[in-house]
Amino acid sequence: MRILGINIPDNKKVPYALAYIYGIGPSLAKKIVEASKINPDKRTKELTQDEAGRIKTFIDKNYKVEGELRQIIKQNINLLKEMGAYRGTRHMKRLPVHGQRTKTNSRTVRGNVRKTAGSGKRKVELK
Repeated sequence: MRILGINIPDNKKVPYALAYIYGIGPSLAKKIVEASKINPDKRTKELTQDEAGRIKTFIDKNYKVEGELRQIIKQNINLLKEMGAYRGTRHMKRLPVHGQRTKTNSRTVRGNVRKTAGSGKRKVELK
């Protein structure tokens, strides 16, 4: 089944299947199912066209999801970069934004990947 251009798994219950849409998590999915008056124990393949339509219209009216949400987030990050805010400069340098440490973590992001040193002994080949 497709909702908002996303293939949703057929064998999962509706609240869990809705969480496959970008911008909809588990708690929001439960709210959507309650508001559109659908049995939460139903599987996605058991939904009728009417029920699927109710879900689509409710999401369209009340929430920003998928491409629209990604676009808004990208605009917010670009605004931080243009303002020269601290968070914006962290985004530009591809460093952690929310105050995480960088000495030991986030090595792969910084491109500083170190190999762990072994014991120094060479392995003797078996005869």
